[in-house]
Amino acid sequence: MTYKDGFIKGLPICLGYLPVAFTFGFMAVTGGLPAWISILISMSNVTSSGQFAGTTLILANASYVEITITTLIINLRYMLMSLALSQKTSSSSSLINKLIYSFVITDETFAIASMEKEPITSAYMYGLITLPYIGWAAGTILGAFSTGIMPDSLKGAMGIALFAMFISLFIPPAKHSHNVAIVVALSIFITCILKYIPALSFISAGFRIIIATLISAGFGALFLPEEESDNV
Repeated sequence: MTYKDGFIKGLPICLGYLPVAFTFGFMAVTGGLPAWISILISMSNVTSSGQFAGTTLILANASYVEITITTLIINLRYMLMSLALSQKTSSSSSLINKLIYSFVITDETFAIASMEKEPITSAYMYGLITLPYIGWAAGTILGAFSTGIMPDSLKGAMGIALFAMFISLFIPPAKHSHNVAIVVALSIFITCILKYIPALSFISAGFRIIIATLISAGFGALFLPEEESDNV
């Protein structure tokens, strides 16, 4: 498996990352972060939902503990993906190479790589992550610097687009799995309780996310386990 093989398969991922990263850059700068910081976040993380959650907490002046725990929980799946891919990598792949390309293991790159029948080479993985990384960084740059030239009416529309993007992340899997729908609904319910019940108003936004995530994910793992699929 060559660099070219991975590079070609990374193109659709790159195109998909551009609008999401654009939204992130726009949201971060509009919220008050300097453009260079929002770009640095994208170039040093590549975590999508983790970046949105972490940046939202930064803009809300959350504590370092809240930001750390929240992003750790959200991004914990990448460790599991890396462990799974390590079982498919070629024996010629060195530890240094694995550490480097694991930096851009995302839901999409993992899905593509995990479906390969042959052992995954370092060259293939470098090719697979090249365009997605460029697309994520480029999208953030465009979003960050578009805030100064975008009319106010379009800026308001972008705020709605951000919520639409989050909804689009869980609607498709929820339609195909009642268990996912239940977990999502439970997390929303818990978040609303923590936010709107006066006695619990002392709980900050960051810890509301942490509590809702742990309870809903724990409930799903214990009572709504998914059957293993043989397709991957």
